[in-house]
Amino acid sequence: MAYDWLKGISDHYDVVVIGSGLAGLTGANTLAKCGHKVLLLEHHYQLGGLATWFTRKGGHIFDISLHGFPVGMIKSVRKYWNQNIADSIVQLKGIRFINPQFQVDTTFDREDFTRILIEKFAVQAETVERFFRDLREMNFYDNNPETTAEMFDRYFPGRDDVKRLLMEPIAYANGSTLDDPAITFGIVFSNFMSKGVYTFQGGSDLLIKKMGEELKKNGVEVRKHVVVEKVLTEEAGGRKHVTAVVANGRTIRCDAVLSNANIKSTVLRIAGAENFSPEFVAQTDAVRINSSSCQVYLGIRKGESIPHIGDLVFTSDAPKFSTGELVDMHTTSRTFSVYYPDTRPGSDRYTIVCSLNSTYAAWNSLSEEEYQKEKLRLIEESISTLERHIPDVRAKLDWIEAATPCTIEYYTRHWAGTSFGTKFEGLKVSMELPNQLPGLFHAGSVGIIMSGWLGTINYGVIVSNQMDKYLAEIKRAAEAVSA
Repeated sequence: MAYDWLKGISDHYDVVVIGSGLAGLTGANTLAKCGHKVLLLEHHYQLGGLATWFTRKGGHIFDISLHGFPVGMIKSVRKYWNQNIADSIVQLKGIRFINPQFQVDTTFDREDFTRILIEKFAVQAETVERFFRDLREMNFYDNNPETTAEMFDRYFPGRDDVKRLLMEPIAYANGSTLDDPAITFGIVFSNFMSKGVYTFQGGSDLLIKKMGEELKKNGVEVRKHVVVEKVLTEEAGGRKHVTAVVANGRTIRCDAVLSNANIKSTVLRIAGAENFSPEFVAQTDAVRINSSSCQVYLGIRKGESIPHIGDLVFTSDAPKFSTGELVDMHTTSRTFSVYYPDTRPGSDRYTIVCSLNSTYAAWNSLSEEEYQKEKLRLIEESISTLERHIPDVRAKLDWIEAATPCTIEYYTRHWAGTSFGTKFEGLKVSMELPNQLPGLFHAGSVGIIMSGWLGTINYGVIVSNQMDKYLAEIKRAAEAVSA
């Protein structure tokens, strides 16, 4: 007999949260602290979405994806989680760029980037200051149609090297391209430029453990191994509204649902197109999925060590930066995230995660034989590139593994295996969702500016506040009826 992962749950909740990415976790925590009865359902065997980890033989712990975020993460985590978690956020000071156009070591903050642009790239100080000032003043509501490429051409005409320095780390961070709206670059870049790149010391496993403890303390009921198959609705006053979810074949009644699934999955699969206007379905259909990523996980044998080569190392053999080259299956552009022992205090272990941007379509079109062959090529090229910086690293490896967009799809159920959610237009669809179907809300990685750890946490807070108001209205309406 199969284990009942929903054993003992209640018949009704104020809120059901679908998915435990950082937006789902934060939304659940915020709503519980507002006094609501919250059930969090996660299909995987552990929480975190892409903010997660896995273990392998030999004592290896691998964090998934590049975990770099702006200093604003400290404030958000302190305010919406707790001080204990915030205290573990530390700056990564060793950021390196190595490519045919330049080699740069930086702390990736505004002061150091200003120095580099003026001294190494010979950009006028006035231009640099104006660039940073204008980026800081960008506003989501300005509706500026300018693309990132057009913006760069205004400030740095003919300077492909400067464009590469500015654009490459953001492309790795959230999949943005030169053709995307300038605001999608500007907001993310100016956030990073505030005080540099930060990460969570202790690893994703410790972060999610602490978040799980906080959820439990605040009364959130968490169930793993549970797949939400459908959101159920009823009609009242001529409009449909959310009344329940079907999960693992069981109906769980609720007043509202917060979906942390991909926005296209939320509308077209979980809720169903029949619950929305044809115009809204068409808008959802038209939302473009962002690019994804491949990763090569390299474990250093216990007792061995490697030199400090930087925390994030952006490498490429491409003569010029190209967002097309960046997502090509045979790209030479990759980023090494190096996890030293102090990444997990008390550990003496080293791991390296090599990340490459990619497309789901390219990998999903391969036969099984071709797929395995390409994964082996990916591994070999990544190790060979790493050997340029650590010549004896190959002999020190005792675990090697690769993941592709198809891997991401399998473990996360992300639409088309995306690592970075949707393009900019996804944000509008996400925000409009509860107006289309009262009681259904969405938070996650939509519209590039919302990608990444900080963006998804903050979006989870924004949406949970909207849900709190919606639930208060339901309560007032019920009290008026009973009176």
